[in-house]
Amino acid sequence: MRHEAPKLLFLQTNTEIRLNTELFIARRIIGDRETRKNISRSILGIAMFSIALGLAVMIIAMAVVTGFKNEISSKVVGFGAHIQIVNFDSNISYETQPVKKTQKFLPVLKNEPGIANVQVFGTKAGIIKTKTDIQGVVLKGIGSDYDWGPFKNYIIEGETFAVNDSAVSNKVLISKAIASLLKLRVGDEFLMFFIQDPPRVRRFTVSGIYETSLVEFDRIYVFGDIGHIQRLNNWSTDQVSGFEVMTDDISQLEEMTLKVSDAVGYGFEEDGSKLRVINIFQKFPQIFDWLKLQDMNVIIILLLMLVVAGFNMISGLLILILDRMNMIAVLKALGATNRSIRLIFMYQSAYLILKGLFWGNIIGLVICLLQQYLGILKLDPSSYYLTTVPINLNIWHILTLNAGTGILVFLILVIPSALISRITPVKVLRFN
Repeated sequence: MRHEAPKLLFLQTNTEIRLNTELFIARRIIGDRETRKNISRSILGIAMFSIALGLAVMIIAMAVVTGFKNEISSKVVGFGAHIQIVNFDSNISYETQPVKKTQKFLPVLKNEPGIANVQVFGTKAGIIKTKTDIQGVVLKGIGSDYDWGPFKNYIIEGETFAVNDSAVSNKVLISKAIASLLKLRVGDEFLMFFIQDPPRVRRFTVSGIYETSLVEFDRIYVFGDIGHIQRLNNWSTDQVSGFEVMTDDISQLEEMTLKVSDAVGYGFEEDGSKLRVINIFQKFPQIFDWLKLQDMNVIIILLLMLVVAGFNMISGLLILILDRMNMIAVLKALGATNRSIRLIFMYQSAYLILKGLFWGNIIGLVICLLQQYLGILKLDPSSYYLTTVPINLNIWHILTLNAGTGILVFLILVIPSALISRITPVKVLRFN
């Protein structure tokens, strides 16, 4: 007579419902009070904790690195925009060759998807002199089309100033570093000297004070009306140093640079000059190369955490299998297949993985939120360009980390579960 493996049946309102046998046994093992007291339970708890800790570290690392990149990129963009269009003859100095303010490509750029704003700018080196101090700076001239958006978060005193085409404003925005060096406050007046032939001087009033913690920028830039630069350089109102292009997404900057280059063209202007397109990555490569290095640090951290979590779960599953040798032998003696028994332990492992992911998310998100709103961890702005550790929580990053960690650890557990096929009921039950 042929014997079949026993089936677990559940009777409800005279209806026979077949349960998932493997899931039923796994749930009984998880809820078994005796199992909770033995040593394998403690080891499995350590394995679950390693998954939670690993995921928390990965969430924090991803949030910090992306926060660094977003914050520093935003600050640098405030000084030079995403893309600049300048005269080809302009060098790295702040005394630039002018270009015409009216260009045929401007309507095309302003209507290009992905471009947020196009604004004129001008730069000129000068020296600020007070009664007791002197400081070399760069006056960055802006027009009425300037977008203060990226800079408003960094203004700590006073306010921005308005620029219109009918009259030149004497108000300027200076950094906290310059204000500290020259002992200036909001509302104070100062003289700025420009070394040219003949030398010229302008009187400005401090409208506001900003702080970005980018020391090399904060010590240099003063924001003022572009009309002053046009008059100092004897330019017409139709001449500027160039154009700044703000894009919607910095991750698409290389693609947008090519589009701007195509719109600007590669020919010569009517006056014989030629235009050059340069993006923020090309203008400040040292800063963005440093940010790229942080990506490698994140990759290393993610791999290490996954390896540690994977090995801890492997050791935990092996101990769980060894602890349940008698159960495995009995199930095999009753006709259960190796696949069926492996599923029991895989279900139990999946439960532990999900529990570890749950607590990992709680730990990681709580730490990130505390840092984001309280700024507990401080930084040296001269080295890191920031005063506190930045946090950028992205739901897609968190979901990807959870899915990747859960799937990879679960797949790794397929290897030790193969040990079940080597267990022989006769050898195990003989000694019990």
